[in-house]
Amino acid sequence: MVVLPVETAPDDTVPPNAELLISGRRAATLKLTNQINAAALAPVRIAYSPWLRARTLADPARDLASPMQGPFETLPLDADDAAIAAIRLARLAGLLPAFYLTSLEGDPAEVTAADVMTFDAAPVLAIASRAHLPVKGTERAEIIAFRSDGSDPVALVIGTPDGRAPLVRLHSECLTGDALGSLKCDCGPQLETALTQIGADGWGVLLYLRQEGRGIGLVNKLRAYALQDQGFDTVDANRRLGFEDDERDFAIAAAMLKLLGQDKVRLLTNNPRKTSALEAAGIEVAERLPLAVAPGPHNSAYLAVKRDRSGHLI
Repeated sequence: MVVLPVETAPDDTVPPNAELLISGRRAATLKLTNQINAAALAPVRIAYSPWLRARTLADPARDLASPMQGPFETLPLDADDAAIAAIRLARLAGLLPAFYLTSLEGDPAEVTAADVMTFDAAPVLAIASRAHLPVKGTERAEIIAFRSDGSDPVALVIGTPDGRAPLVRLHSECLTGDALGSLKCDCGPQLETALTQIGADGWGVLLYLRQEGRGIGLVNKLRAYALQDQGFDTVDANRRLGFEDDERDFAIAAAMLKLLGQDKVRLLTNNPRKTSALEAAGIEVAERLPLAVAPGPHNSAYLAVKRDRSGHLI
């Protein structure tokens, strides 16, 4: 299977009669999954038709402007694993999960489904650098940078080990909230509150994970924001884009903790998925502590969705 991302393909390179591959989530939004088995939201292959507009189908921002599309015909997938790998590769690249199925001239480099699955699921991690870094709330902190196959996460170790399990926060990168002070989410206040709580506790670790937008990337997160402006909540916005509502993988956090010599933690979180993910990766969560941040007029609905639809605790 040779695929060409719809988002990055110049119009003049799109081959005639090209078929389209989209994620199962996006296909469900477009009401195409009734043509296939509904047991799983697998990628969907769409047959060529003269009225097929791939960019319009791929980008949900155009759904309301073009509500009547089709009819479209779905086709059997020749290589299920390769199709799933292609959709995962789109997420890793921060692209919309939509591809032209095509043949290219020449001998393109081959990336197998196994390559993508391994890259996505088994992070290769090593400590690259470390330095003293006084931060707001505590001067006793060390920043540690890791090298990985994908992005390069960092850990901030606060205080000195004292025999207790460290107080640990897994914080996913949020440019808009952490750096720009966005009021749409609670990421910035959570980061500041976590640093304050760890500093007050005397010993702990903040892991800063490069998983922007619940793992869909910055550009797709901003697309989700645009869909929220149309009235969709954060879960439905991600799904309309073609992703799961939360694409993050916390296996890398467990690997970071192990490299830091910590296999037992007290976890500062409202998200049960983080507890389950660490425990599944061999990290004992001795205690869960809540992270309380007051809602505001711009994020109260977002926090309610996290509680009611994503299972976050108070």
